[in-house]
Amino acid sequence: MWENSSSVIVIDGIYYALALTGAGALVAWIVSPWFGAPLWLLAAFCLYFFRDPDRNIPAGPVAVSPADGKVVAVKSEGPALTRVSIFLNVFNVHVNRTPIAGTIAKVQYREGKFHVASREVCSDRNEQNVVTVQGEGTTVVFKQIAGLIARRIVFDKKPGDHVDTGERVGLIKFGSRVDVLFGPEWEIAVHPGMHVSGGSTIIARRQAVHAEVGHALACQSETATAVPPKEAPRAGDPHGA
Repeated sequence: MWENSSSVIVIDGIYYALALTGAGALVAWIVSPWFGAPLWLLAAFCLYFFRDPDRNIPAGPVAVSPADGKVVAVKSEGPALTRVSIFLNVFNVHVNRTPIAGTIAKVQYREGKFHVASREVCSDRNEQNVVTVQGEGTTVVFKQIAGLIARRIVFDKKPGDHVDTGERVGLIKFGSRVDVLFGPEWEIAVHPGMHVSGGSTIIARRQAVHAEVGHALACQSETATAVPPKEAPRAGDPHGA
């Protein structure tokens, strides 16, 4: 399904639209065109729902939104993590993108409930797919969370795959939520109530102080490795006793 650079509609939406159009034509032929109209409207909605527009991906040490929607929470998840939660309604683009570039380190599917995706309880209790991405000097976790209507989560990558910032990685069908977990090296750039666009809205930035500390530690490590070992004490050396 990905990369979808030559089309503006995910192929799933085309299949659904064709099936609904055919069903509507059959109902219209057997009963009346008026009875087929609702199915044709659903077919048109599927084409709209599964749209997949290209996005301008920002450069630099940033994390982008993994989905279109509204930020419903920016909360601390302990001393070292901050969670950004984004709610997708049925009118948002539902194609998901990776927040940062790196390697898919882990993919974990969790069964759960189907509460309304805007509720806080959804972060832990709803069905979800948890993805860990290891980038250069950082690790970011994002969750594809099913909602009241969404009953299928699609993820098209596997552990070991490399992804670029804002690359398409999956889809949640019909109303959902995405959570992103950031470590202390990230400065959150969004706030609750803000509307974001998948792949193009910056939701966090790497803090320069952390980058400098990481670089300094790396240099110290290289220097320590380069120091030659001490010579063995010679005979008669008072320090060799």
